Amino acid sequence: MVRFGIAGVGVRGAEHAKLILDGSVPNAEVVAVCDTDPAKLDAFRAVYPNVAAYNSSKEMIQSGKVDAVLIVTPHYDHPHIAMEAFAAGLHVMNEKPAGVYTQQVREMDEAYAKRSRKDLVYGIMYNQRTNPMFRKMREMVQGGELGEIKRTSWLITDWYRSQAYYDSGGWRATWKGEGGGVLINQCPHNLDLWQWICGMPARITAFTHEGKWHNIEVEDDVTAYAEYANGATGIFVTSTADCPGNNRFEVLGDKGKLVCEHDKLMHCKLDIGEREFNRVNKEMFASPAMECTEIKCEGENTQHAGILRNFVNTINGEEALIARGEEGINGLTISNAMYLSGWTRQTIELQSLDEVLFLTELKKRWK
Repeated sequence: MVRFGIAGVGVRGAEHAKLILDGSVPNAEVVAVCDTDPAKLDAFRAVYPNVAAYNSSKEMIQSGKVDAVLIVTPHYDHPHIAMEAFAAGLHVMNEKPAGVYTQQVREMDEAYAKRSRKDLVYGIMYNQRTNPMFRKMREMVQGGELGEIKRTSWLITDWYRSQAYYDSGGWRATWKGEGGGVLINQCPHNLDLWQWICGMPARITAFTHEGKWHNIEVEDDVTAYAEYANGATGIFVTSTADCPGNNRFEVLGDKGKLVCEHDKLMHCKLDIGEREFNRVNKEMFASPAMECTEIKCEGENTQHAGILRNFVNTINGEEALIARGEEGINGLTISNAMYLSGWTRQTIELQSLDEVLFLTELKKRWK
């Protein structure tokens, strides 16, 4: 039985607690929670009076009551709470994003690598990785069914948020409180899936529009262009102001194309790879023959409960993690590069992302 302590009992933290306490995560129990907001603690204790409550993560971690810490606090706090837990010999499940800037996340990952207990499990809540469609896309792309990738495109604008949403909390949509807008709040899952399926881009050029559609200081509209090491290109477009929005993820390879849209996965398979066809074809307007079919994706989309069950089973030596904590830096590197490109109006090389410059520019925007 894994004893969880939950750091942060706002909306999401309370939801995670309910999943575990309602029995959706076997071999797990919530024995403690903490929050710096007394009102949130009081609200939680009113529903779950038998769960120990603390005013700080340090108190909870040092209580001796917990085996694992589930971190559901504001983004900036994720790394330092994780490092406190590692130092105390506790397992860690981090909500997305891993942090706000890669420098702090790298420090967290290094702390995990240097932990005294080598059996500690460190995961991140990338629950979209449990979606059978995305798992199938990864299997097909990584397995070579599309051949070499030529182009990726994700139009993800069904994140509509009104001004009332942004007005609901003082930390929301602020550089100092949340660390960004649509990229750091709504899109960490998409950025993770983009790189998990297609690989990391080599460079990013982005246009990040701050307060374009809402009275906020952070970005609510982003268009980014990516280039990969093999010469492939990609587009990532997102916004919280499009209504109705779209969600279309497309991966084009030499041997065909995958399109994920409207909860369907379509596969267009070429009879012959485009590069080979282009080499041998002699007809002016010819193109390769193709067959387009819907891919039936088997399996349950277990989402948050699935990630928590997997985390517990990994602690108990029964499974491997679906999303390792160290992978959180990948999507964050992409979003940091997008921000830095937007701020400096330059193309950013991901392998040489200037973490010091990023943090300097970020701090300029703190109010």
